[in-house]
Formats: sequence, structure tokens, C-alpha cells
Amino acid sequence: MNAADASANAQIKVLIADDERLVRSGFKVLLDIEDDITVVGEATDGAEAVERARATRPDVVLMDIRMPKLDGIQATARISETRGLEQVRVLILTTYDTDEYVFDALQAGASGFLLKDAGPAELLQAIRVIAAGDALLAPRITRRLIGRFAALRTAARAGEDRLAVLTEREREVLALVGRGLSNHEIGAELFLSPATARTHVSRAMAKLGARDRAQLVVIAYQTGLVGPAM
Repeated sequence: MNAADASANAQIKVLIADDERLVRSGFKVLLDIEDDITVVGEATDGAEAVERARATRPDVVLMDIRMPKLDGIQATARISETRGLEQVRVLILTTYDTDEYVFDALQAGASGFLLKDAGPAELLQAIRVIAAGDALLAPRITRRLIGRFAALRTAARAGEDRLAVLTEREREVLALVGRGLSNHEIGAELFLSPATARTHVSRAMAKLGARDRAQLVVIAYQTGLVGPAM
């Protein structure tokens, strides 16, 4: 088997964490029919999600926010802080009209979030995007949700100091990441190739100590580089 075949046959291991049995069952049925995705475990609360993540080392955890014993935010933080789970990516499942915790989840280490009323195709795409190491931050959700709550927590005084390590171009790129733009969109905006845009994003992540693109969005709002959505 060559490298291309191995890559094509690679399985995305998913752990489902939700306290509602019907929700877990529905997700499992959907995921089990996909050739490139396999469900390696289920958890009924945040504490169990952490334990199952340690045991199964999934690529992606579908994490509900509101769960007993340990909520999804605390569970995400524990997974992010656990040695050996650095490559585990957490996809937060949220209800936009009621959950005001998405910003906290991103700070805790989540790589993105998806609305619970998303369709099957959106869920599958989200899992594949997260597993590939990218962040799932759709502009429509980023502007409406993160912008709304992050604006309340902006640390303006520390913003300039934190961003001092960036070049002017990296600051421009960070601002566009904060607005939810992809590397292709950033390249078009700044007249750069997508590869060059990706390089600037990677350098900004390294300089700012961000785990992934999702945390760059948080930093962009925290520092006031990107303002709240109107």
C-alpha cells in the first residue's frame, strides 16, 4: 500500500460526548455508515468524556456543552491540558439561541463549534475539517456569536503588548482570521497566495502560543484587533 492509499484509508476516530442517549445514537448511526469515520466511544458526561478520550485517543470529540458532573467546557480544558492528547480536537455542539459559552470553550482549547440543528452533511464536513487540523469557524457564526460575547471581555490595555511580537502583515492576517476568513480568502484580500497566507497564519500561531486557528480568533477579539459584530 502506497502513501496515497494509506491516507485514503485512514479512519477518523470520533468520540461522542452528550448526556442525551437519542442524540448519541443518532450521531453514531450517521457516522457509522461513513467509510472514513469510526466511532470509538461514547460518554454521557464531561468526566466520562475525559476518561474515554484518554482511553481511545480519538481524532475528534463531539462535545456537548451542557452535561452533568463536568460540563463540556471543563472537559475540553482537561483534554487540552492532558499530556498525550495534544492531537485530539474538540468540536463543540451548541444551540445558538441559548448557549453563551462558546467563547469560553474556544479559550479552553476547542477547535470549533457547530450548531445542533446543523444537517448531516454539515456535521460530517465539520468532523473532517477538524480532523484535518483546521478550525471550524463559519463567518456567519463567528461574527454573530463570538463577536457578541468576546467584546465583553476584551483586554484592550494588554492588547498592544501581546501583539507586539507580530509583524504588520501578521497582524493584518490575524485580523482576517478573526473575521472568519479562510486562507484562500485572506490571500485574495491581501493579494497573497493561499500558501503564503497559511505561512503567515502559522507564524502568528507560533508567536502567540495559539494551539490552532480557533484560538487565533479568540486572541483577535481579546486584544481588540477585531471588534464586535454589529
